[in-house]
Amino acid sequence: AHTDAWLAERGAELGTAEMAMLGEQANRNPPTLKLFDGAGRRRDEVEFHPAYHELMAYLKRHGASAGPWANPAPGAHVRRAALFMMYAEIEDGTLCPTTMTYAVVPSIMRDREIAQEWLPRIFSTEYDPRFIPPAQKRGVTLGMGMTEKQGGSDLRSNTTTATPVAGREYRIVGHKWFFSAPMSDAFLILAQAPHGLSCFFLPRYLPDGAVNDIRIQRLKDKLGDRSNAGSEVEFW
Repeated sequence: AHTDAWLAERGAELGTAEMAMLGEQANRNPPTLKLFDGAGRRRDEVEFHPAYHELMAYLKRHGASAGPWANPAPGAHVRRAALFMMYAEIEDGTLCPTTMTYAVVPSIMRDREIAQEWLPRIFSTEYDPRFIPPAQKRGVTLGMGMTEKQGGSDLRSNTTTATPVAGREYRIVGHKWFFSAPMSDAFLILAQAPHGLSCFFLPRYLPDGAVNDIRIQRLKDKLGDRSNAGSEVEFW
């Protein structure tokens, strides 16, 4: 009964003309890529319409990105799934970064060091779109980068390399053919390590505060899901 009442409230919100208008605006005004600043320095940022940010804030506020992990309870994942399906009637692009943020949690939980630093930020119900170091943000989103142009879904043919540098750090060099939601704060990516294909945690900012060298090549020109930024990137 508690879940039914909560979902009924969300349904009443999602069924309004205002929410439908936000979904339409976010897709009529797709994201734009800003590769360089006025001085010619690489910027590698994606700008979104305000409607996109409002929709992302709604999903984050209602726990669609990490609620079941932050507050585990019987039926928590089912409740999130029901919200997800209702929201999909309004807008789909914002569900991509929301779903990836939700999906990375079990993997991050396997690494104590990453989990201690990042899970509190992921569990936050505040949406913070600013392009700044994650330690300064009220909440974060995460993305993924798996496929490459030469292999597609055949991930074994990936050519991106991960070379050990020091301690737990690796240098990633290569590309991703589909790198969704490139303005996320960190990503899970696949790369060829010395002992085979492995998964790596790739933050947008380095520990010293410098921007990681993730170079956006272009945004995908899509028929649907236009509010979300799908991109091609290179790692240097």
